[in-house]
Amino acid sequence: MSRRHAFNLNDFRQQAKAKLPAFAFSYVDGGADDEVTLRHNQQVFDNWRFVPPVLINASQRSLHLPLGGKQALAPVMIAPTGYNGMLRHEADLILARGAQRAGIPYIQSTVSTASIEEIAAQNIDRHWFQLYVLKDRQVTLGLLQRAKQAGCENLVVSVDAVHFGNRERDKRHYRRPMKLSIASLIDVALHPGWVWHTLKPAGMPGFGNLKPYVPADKQRGAGGASYFSEQMDTTLDWSTVAWLREQWGGRLWIKGILSVEDAKKAQGLGADGIVISNHGGRQLDGTVSPMEVLPAIRKACGADFSLLIDSGFRRGTDIVKALALGANAVLLGRPLLFSVAAHGEAGINKALSLIIAEIDRTLAQLGCSNLSQLGPHLLSLKST
Repeated sequence: MSRRHAFNLNDFRQQAKAKLPAFAFSYVDGGADDEVTLRHNQQVFDNWRFVPPVLINASQRSLHLPLGGKQALAPVMIAPTGYNGMLRHEADLILARGAQRAGIPYIQSTVSTASIEEIAAQNIDRHWFQLYVLKDRQVTLGLLQRAKQAGCENLVVSVDAVHFGNRERDKRHYRRPMKLSIASLIDVALHPGWVWHTLKPAGMPGFGNLKPYVPADKQRGAGGASYFSEQMDTTLDWSTVAWLREQWGGRLWIKGILSVEDAKKAQGLGADGIVISNHGGRQLDGTVSPMEVLPAIRKACGADFSLLIDSGFRRGTDIVKALALGANAVLLGRPLLFSVAAHGEAGINKALSLIIAEIDRTLAQLGCSNLSQLGPHLLSLKST
């Protein structure tokens, strides 16, 4: 299908499913265990219904807002996602350029296929860096220094993936860890378009940011993944976050928080904000949706503490509901990856234009001229 036939973000998912080998699609699309949280993340938005006022002049609207020290043109951010080169060659660069054109922040993952320096070379105005804390503190410090030199003013520390989730849908495509099954290899052969757009340009992708720290024979594919899994710091705790606050002079965000108590701790340690997230349902199955805890966290942390949110957002109406409940902006992951997998550069441009148009249209239908006019008064919580 052509991108002209994509009328919403879910359409890109269907197009990517057709173009990607099943193992690559499952890697992005799947969640942990029975995928209860994965499904709940999208279903939860039905709990709130709009109560739109009428006869309000909202003919002129602005979606602009301050994010991480700079103006963003919309309350949307590209979430940090790993190993995107498995979907399309230079997928990280495509995402970064898409963010630049849309005027929104791009958050680069520690385990992105592109390096920090390669993204910086794209001259991205709103380049953020997401950190997984590794056992070797010198590697962690090296990543921080490289992010600073690349001009990243915002550091997002992920704290909810210290112990990897059990992603069974992903595992079913392998005969042993990192080795595809015969059926999956045959499926790859049946997707020559994916081979052409992903493997043909440069072969099996690696982890660009980890290249200086990994032996040459382990920099691509299974070798890099094995190094990363072995190096994750499983002792990560609040003292580590305090240490990072000391090391990083820029803005610091803590990603993966779901409780009021943890949000308050992050605020007390000097974080500039948090990302309320259940990692898109890829970690602990059966958790609450970030939307369910957002109002309580906003109330506890006050109006001036920055709250970002992700997990399950697919529509502009979803995003506006989160903004009305107290979020400053929303991170988008899977749907944007699918747009790149399906159509590359043109796909991310179309996806972002669609979702931003949906946000703008929802604002107009709610009689709001800007984001500051949104609030819980525009929502009704469905009775259980």
